[in-house]
Amino acid sequence: MAALVSLTVTGCGAGTEPTGTAAAAIDVSAPASKTGYPLAFDNCGMKVTFQKPPQRVLILNGTSVGEVESFILLGLESTILANAQSYGVSDDPSMIGKIKALPTGGLTMNKNFDVPAEQVLKLKPDLVVSTWSGGFEAKSGFATREQLAAAGITSLVNPVNCAMGKPEATEEEQRAYRNQSINSSLEFISLLGRIFDVRQRALDVITELRTRVETVRARVANLPAKKVLVAYPGMSMMNANGLPAVMTGGIYDDVIKAAGGVNSFAGLTSDATSTINREQLATAQVDVLVVGLFTPREKGDQEAAELFAAYPNWAASKSRTYTIVSDGVYLGPLNAAAVEKISKVVHPGD
Repeated sequence: MAALVSLTVTGCGAGTEPTGTAAAAIDVSAPASKTGYPLAFDNCGMKVTFQKPPQRVLILNGTSVGEVESFILLGLESTILANAQSYGVSDDPSMIGKIKALPTGGLTMNKNFDVPAEQVLKLKPDLVVSTWSGGFEAKSGFATREQLAAAGITSLVNPVNCAMGKPEATEEEQRAYRNQSINSSLEFISLLGRIFDVRQRALDVITELRTRVETVRARVANLPAKKVLVAYPGMSMMNANGLPAVMTGGIYDDVIKAAGGVNSFAGLTSDATSTINREQLATAQVDVLVVGLFTPREKGDQEAAELFAAYPNWAASKSRTYTIVSDGVYLGPLNAAAVEKISKVVHPGD
């Protein structure tokens, strides 16, 4: 999971770049080549073909901001016809205004918190991007990939999330979803670089983000790992017991590890977010609390104080050791920012 990204940027013709659950590799030591069109590859079991770079992109919500932020870092804002992703809070404050400035196409969400099929089809994008396979689920009122293809619209799922919302996911797709890491975020940037023929820009962005993470890894490499708990009070709807959403497994563990810590609930999968109970929280080893913000209405310092009061036995509660993050621990291009923030409280001054 902590392995370096190594992505191939050789020229491509139709059918020569398989991109399903894992990104093709990038050789950061060589200049990036141009994309060859038509560009065709498998995406979550569906063949997609690009005759040229898309110009009318709809980015679905999926309660993610990783995809829209990747577009912004690659300078692809002008290709976005409508964006449905937004938190209003970010580990990169400049992202808030940049996302807000993007067109929304006048779209509204249905009861399942994404754009309904009729609105998508009416907008006539040339590409629809979803963070997960469930963004194209008919039972949720969304346009299916087959419907979109019939209307001449290409669809794309962030490859590492193929298994999410896909009951018939392959073993490979399930494994990729379970093993998400910081590298997964960089792989999506690489994929966009190929699709939009901005490979050199993608290479530069990946190199810069990876260097920031590896700088932190090197600084904390030989220091004792502290127990870190990542909790999102504003996402308590995810927990069956009404507790703050505790993030475990996959990319969350990788971000914490890169910062010099180990997840307080290491060894549990992301499913634990919905099942962790008050006793498990009370008895957890927590040296550092990471408070996650989901909306701009939340106050991180206040949330930390309330958690410390509720769980006084934590070492973090006694030392008042915490930091505040937002989107940086999720799949997306801001993992480096979260790693830097967390490392400063895990190993301050080291």
